[in-house]
Amino acid sequence: QVQLVESGGGSVQPGGSLRLSCAASGIIDQYYTIGWFHQAPGKERVGVSTVTNSDGDTFYSMSAKGRFTISLDVAKNTAYLQMDRLTPEDTGVYFCAFSSLLPLIGEMRPSEYKYWGQGIQVTVAS
Repeated sequence: QVQLVESGGGSVQPGGSLRLSCAASGIIDQYYTIGWFHQAPGKERVGVSTVTNSDGDTFYSMSAKGRFTISLDVAKNTAYLQMDRLTPEDTGVYFCAFSSLLPLIGEMRPSEYKYWGQGIQVTVAS
């Protein structure tokens, strides 16, 4: 069992920044993938970014590329998502998810992740 706790959400004006954290605890595989997902109001959950601890590979959705940065503190089993130049379209609930190391770098299918955090609200508005 793996527990995930997200933090760092909130409200920000367009163009602003937020940093989300996802702390993993419990029985953690030697190698794993952590993904961040975004669920806008009334829409499906979609992948934003992924990171692995095997060699630090990262992947970004087209929407996140150039604006968001994912990182991993391996010692703390904590992933971060630095979100810059936020727009109202980034509003929604952000979830982090955990899986044993996935074969596909940049796996964006929610069904491939076994453990999920509770989600954290991000609101971008004037």
